[in-house]
Amino acid sequence: MTVIVPEQIAHFCDSLPQQLSQIARRWTPLEELQDTAIAEVQLVRADAPTSFHCAVYEPCLCFVIQGSKTVLLGDKEIVYTGPSYMASAVHLPVVGRIDHATPELPYLAVKVAVNPQEVAGLILELGDTAPPAGNDTICPEMDCGLKSAPMDSRMQSALYRLLSLLDTPEDIKVLSPLARRELIYRALMGAMGPHMRRFTASDSQANRIARVIYALNEHYAQPLKIRELAAVANMSESTLYHSFRQVTRMSPLQFQKKLRLHEARRLMLAEGLEAATASYRVGYESPSHFSREYSRMFGAPPRADVSQLRAAGASPLPA
Repeated sequence: MTVIVPEQIAHFCDSLPQQLSQIARRWTPLEELQDTAIAEVQLVRADAPTSFHCAVYEPCLCFVIQGSKTVLLGDKEIVYTGPSYMASAVHLPVVGRIDHATPELPYLAVKVAVNPQEVAGLILELGDTAPPAGNDTICPEMDCGLKSAPMDSRMQSALYRLLSLLDTPEDIKVLSPLARRELIYRALMGAMGPHMRRFTASDSQANRIARVIYALNEHYAQPLKIRELAAVANMSESTLYHSFRQVTRMSPLQFQKKLRLHEARRLMLAEGLEAATASYRVGYESPSHFSREYSRMFGAPPRADVSQLRAAGASPLPA
């Protein structure tokens, strides 16, 4: 019988960052966002710092194994350095930049998609053992849709078990759901727990805004009607506006605009639509107005921006 002594456990924990780096580098030979055999898991590698670029975060856990990154959500700046992780509780348009990366020590990150219903179900199972969500007083740090925290050894171990499944693809179907569940569990039981619980508690301001964000994400091409959004959240219009800014760091109109422009970019890049057609598809009535707003957001007119992305060939790194 093999006995594992405390010194061996300590050595394993100390070497976890290096092991995570090794397995992430093995599965990210290219400097881009890469899908994996685990449907909910993507890997990111960058060998040099990047400029700021735009993206929309879906509900997910993002783990930085190595390097550092700055993410801007409206007027809020989040800087996180590996090993750490960030939780996106809802769909959020952000701007991001990789700050530290070299060919010898590349930026390495893992994005794990999370279904909010998974989080809610696990919270129900945990019952009173999960950290409390906190009171309903509006707090900028608690209600913000993005939050970061350092990875402790237990979180790193759980992430290592998930990534290790890439080396044994025959195990993925059965074991990857368990490994993802452990990651969510570790987040809920750690520093991220109260934040994640607020967005699933049906009576919280954060959860009400999450419902509004879902409605905007589903109907971004339709004219914005604050009264209808307030009804979705069961709030007054003024409370909705204030609470929405707490979560997203932008107004509902700014949020909708970013969603529209991201979708138009996707339509032009992935489906080959002309700029005017894409602009009408996402709800713009004036192609010239669309072009001006597109240029302000992405730094170039629609046709030039899409041409540059196509010429680059690789998948753009996520913000």
